[in-house]
Amino acid sequence: MKKTIKIGIVGYGNLGKGVELAATQCDDIELVAVFSRRELTETQSGVPAVSLDKIAEYQGKIDVMLLCGGSATDLEVQGPLVAQYFNTIDSFDTHAKIPTYFACMDETAKKANTVSIISVGWDPGLFSLNRLLATSVLPNGQDYTFWGKGVSQGHSDAIRRIAGVKNAKQYTIPKEEVVNAIRSGECPAIKGNEVHLRDCYVVAEDDADLTAIEAAIKTMPNYFVGYETIVHFISETEFNEKHTGIPHGGFVFRNGQTSPGTNHVIEFALKLDSNPEFTSSVLVAYARAAYRLKQHGGSGASTVFDIPFAWLSPKSGEELRKELL
Repeated sequence: MKKTIKIGIVGYGNLGKGVELAATQCDDIELVAVFSRRELTETQSGVPAVSLDKIAEYQGKIDVMLLCGGSATDLEVQGPLVAQYFNTIDSFDTHAKIPTYFACMDETAKKANTVSIISVGWDPGLFSLNRLLATSVLPNGQDYTFWGKGVSQGHSDAIRRIAGVKNAKQYTIPKEEVVNAIRSGECPAIKGNEVHLRDCYVVAEDDADLTAIEAAIKTMPNYFVGYETIVHFISETEFNEKHTGIPHGGFVFRNGQTSPGTNHVIEFALKLDSNPEFTSSVLVAYARAAYRLKQHGGSGASTVFDIPFAWLSPKSGEELRKELL
């Protein structure tokens, strides 16, 4: 009889609600509670909503805690805090800070004899695995990663903070002609800002200066400067009809040669109706892996590079060999 893995959720935004939904699709996963800094009166699934201050009281009752806070401010604090008591999974995605975050989580988890798998999702995560696989198979080659078409939640939030903006969504869109060239085997020297379009849909306040808003968007450092950026001003009705979803996706390519004139293209692609729901499904699969890693005596921090694929599946090794190999 398969063990039921008991999980908890920390943070009840889009990602936390996605984990709650993903858990209902797994016979071997049981959601025990949702933990939040906010005052939650109920959850969609009916499991208890618990103050984050009381999380230590659940030690021994939860096998893996899934951390669903944001990378900008939440996870660097909550990750080490929760790893003192529980095995954890998180989706920390600030690429430049991953080595520092890994070291912190590794130190904390080793002291507590817990397991922490960090930076789980699709980038970092599944895209990272495909980059690793492709570069290993084709050492003589070039990597290319494209994001979109999809909603950039950080860029959308940055636009909403501009004076006179009532609501906004920003879509990151790979330039089709560049994607097609790489898919055909070309290996151009390109930068990310040269091959992605930033498409902005803005609902402005009634008395807002549209010219000033557009200028503020296009000149915003670290977000839009250097990118081809298009700004559309639309009504609130149109926004609510067409721009309330959170789709995303992208492509990872490796173009290379195994001998002069013998070319190969490796491609991995995702097209997601809901970025948080898909990411949540990845988190739940890795919760299963974290439980197994702990059963094998593991401790400290790991990444997706360190986890056997077989541990993501609820199926046994015998079943996997028979059905998928």
